Amino acid sequence: MPLRHLTQRDQYLFRLYGHGPTVPVPDPLVHHAVERHAATAPHTLAAEHLGATITYGELDRHADALAARLAREGVRPGDHVGLFVRRSIPMLVGLLGILKAGAAYVPQDVGLAPPAQLTHVVRTARTRVVLTVAEHAHRVPLPDGHRLITLDEPQPYEPGPRPAIDADDGCYVLFTSGTTGRPNGVKVTHRNVANILLTAPGDLGIGPGDRVAQLLNIAFDMAAWEILGCLAHGGTLVIRGKDIAAAARTATVLIATPTVLTGIDPTACPHVRAVAVAGEPCPRPLADRWARQSAFFNCCGPTETTIVNTMRRHDPADPLLTIGRPTPNNTVYVLDADRRPLPIGEVGEMWAGGTCVSAGYLGNDELNAERYAPDPFLGPGHRMFRTRDLGRWTLDGELEHLGRTDDQVKVRGFRVELDSVSSVLESVDGCRRAVTLKRDARHLVSFVCPADIDPDTARRAVADALPYYCVPSEVLPVAFLPETDRGKIDKQALLRLAEERTALQVALQGAAR
Repeated sequence: MPLRHLTQRDQYLFRLYGHGPTVPVPDPLVHHAVERHAATAPHTLAAEHLGATITYGELDRHADALAARLAREGVRPGDHVGLFVRRSIPMLVGLLGILKAGAAYVPQDVGLAPPAQLTHVVRTARTRVVLTVAEHAHRVPLPDGHRLITLDEPQPYEPGPRPAIDADDGCYVLFTSGTTGRPNGVKVTHRNVANILLTAPGDLGIGPGDRVAQLLNIAFDMAAWEILGCLAHGGTLVIRGKDIAAAARTATVLIATPTVLTGIDPTACPHVRAVAVAGEPCPRPLADRWARQSAFFNCCGPTETTIVNTMRRHDPADPLLTIGRPTPNNTVYVLDADRRPLPIGEVGEMWAGGTCVSAGYLGNDELNAERYAPDPFLGPGHRMFRTRDLGRWTLDGELEHLGRTDDQVKVRGFRVELDSVSSVLESVDGCRRAVTLKRDARHLVSFVCPADIDPDTARRAVADALPYYCVPSEVLPVAFLPETDRGKIDKQALLRLAEERTALQVALQGAAR
């Protein structure tokens, strides 16, 4: 009995809080929902991009033709097909065509990913076929025996027999950012994806008439939420160009990282009725600002648990900004280092179970053994995933996200949660965003945005709220925080900025002497 060390009350609450509702999923194959909209409303606008448009009927026909072409090239259910593109309408045709062929799409932004990364993706995912557009064909590394298909070449409409696709077949393979080494390919199944996108609240109430902004890098799993979440419910996907704000202004639904959302003015987006953020901790002022005019969902979940596996609609009157509870058919457990459940209110590591748990890493048995484990709480046949996120249950059953295990650092021998320092800084009047990083064994450095924040005031705020060892040695105001290509804070770029400022100060001091 894995719960016997807990009190009767904590055993009851462990199950009550940690188990999402059991809900039927309308269809285990998310692209079937897209096909139904194409059949019933073929003239409805599926997507627009810089003046170009495509209806559901046109999208479905082009994707059928591509699926038949892929079948002629030998693509079968269970295969992986590269989708090396930039945001565009052909991107949608490629994505849907791959799913119709029964394969999993392997997305990369061909304009941003370096050649070495594309080569690594092709080799690791064993993509014998790669889709792109003619403009970027020269960027695609193509080993012998591999086939390149350009999506802007016309495909004859010769639909073949429908392949038999299982819910446990791959829907997509996403490569994690690789900040701790080489990117790892995560295989996510149709069952995983349909569960979050076709049930509430993950469906975000999207329906015909909604306009969903497509803001994110296709190689980031939240882009699947934008794209498939929109098309599966009959909405219109507004694919952005260089101007993120322009796409957001006409949208009714936004899905973004907090970093991306920070650059969008809610007063310029009067039509937005629903916003979902994930991918990194959300500053409370940002959540409050958007929640005053829209349904604002604060969400959490790594790629390995299929986009997000917890969600919470935030109210500015709430005492805490939490990540809520597990989404339908999913579970979350707060465990200690020995994987034993902790009493309600104690901080531990979050493990995720249920339908969200993905198929695992490609070609990395050691990492699979480290991060995936049998789920003793759901029983035989179930697995759980180690998220490396720290959290605790509030007394009323909300999950507080307390940073990553990686972000618990030691400074002068004391353990410090970096997100706790940043959260205090974000409470300083005028501060929109803060990031705190460990500079060396004795010093923290914090970055605050915008550039007119007074650093001394910011440091005093931390000193008043947290122990002395949590106070950053420096608070550096910046006009903007650099982003990775996935719309998250680029921490390495910030550390380089800190080093450059230190070097400049040393040089100026030397010149003054």
